[in-house]
Amino acid sequence: MPKIARIPITNIYADGDYTGRILVGPKKKPMNVLFDTGSSSFALNFRSYRPDIAGGDKTTRLAQFDSYDDHSGWTGAVIKTTITIGRGSYAVTASGINAAVAYRQHGDMFGKADGILGLAYAPLDQVRKMPCDTWSKRYAYRRVIRHKIRKMRPCLTQLAREGVVSDRISFYTRRSAIHVGGGGAKDPLNRGWMIIGGGEEAHDLYTGTFQTVKVLTDDYYNTNLKAVIVGNTPPIPVPRHATRSTPSNSIVDSGTASLDLGPRLLKRILANFSAGQRALLSASISETSNRSVAMSRLDLKTWPDLIFVLQGVGGDVRLKVRPRDYWQVNAPRVGRATAAITAATGPGSDSSQTLGLPLMNGYFTIFDGEAD
Repeated sequence: MPKIARIPITNIYADGDYTGRILVGPKKKPMNVLFDTGSSSFALNFRSYRPDIAGGDKTTRLAQFDSYDDHSGWTGAVIKTTITIGRGSYAVTASGINAAVAYRQHGDMFGKADGILGLAYAPLDQVRKMPCDTWSKRYAYRRVIRHKIRKMRPCLTQLAREGVVSDRISFYTRRSAIHVGGGGAKDPLNRGWMIIGGGEEAHDLYTGTFQTVKVLTDDYYNTNLKAVIVGNTPPIPVPRHATRSTPSNSIVDSGTASLDLGPRLLKRILANFSAGQRALLSASISETSNRSVAMSRLDLKTWPDLIFVLQGVGGDVRLKVRPRDYWQVNAPRVGRATAAITAATGPGSDSSQTLGLPLMNGYFTIFDGEAD
């Protein structure tokens, strides 16, 4: 039976997103990596990790690059290494794991973290085969993109195929922004758990029964958002927008610290708040303001829940986002609050919604890569 890895996580090092420590390489070097269900690549910052070839790391002719919605990205050389995930009796070790050592970066790619571990499906983990060893050559991005795309087994799939853990990930989180004034990394609100290979057995982390949202494609965790309800107001229908390039109208993503909604849908949602609430939300969502408001102006008991109606297995599923989850209090500093809602930008921004940590924070969430 596959082992289960349980990892303590924190939002301190990645501006609200969650990271955890894994051990990498022959010498088991501790690396603090971002856990992201919105990508599939496993990349390490070359400033934090250099291949230990003498110890057993193996370089390859494979190069990889990835980019993200915040306009950050990296280019790296793929190596094969050993990793250990989890602690104590919840630790698993595997060798021959594909990892990219990112030697070029743009944007604030890793922040205070040492890397990123993508947890989505295999089709997103793409590489290019180059003429020479990519770690010694360190090809520029413009050279890498000229070569044919190849698929590579991501870390999580490799672990599952080797019988170490199953292809499923579970999250216990409570915040989508760092809670300031409560003790930093020791603050329980800034801490959580990630479980690889299990979930249902973790009865200490949840109560009640599970609701199952249907995943529509094996790329991202693509879902069909059918409607949004603000408190007791009528449902706001959401067009499906399914095309070849956009297979669904929404994804659930642990690497997004907000509800990132299309401008049209966001406008209709805001219209269902009271005038005073709408003004406060609009001020915090606006990119032209400092995005935070005084907590003294909020009385969260008077704010409505947001209910997201998604296609489920055997019927629709209603997931509730409470005011305390779409408003992050004591963020970015004590006495201020920031809305964990953003307006999507760029081409096609109205056709897809990214349902990030605010949706997950009220639930114990399992991403089941083995379903169907």
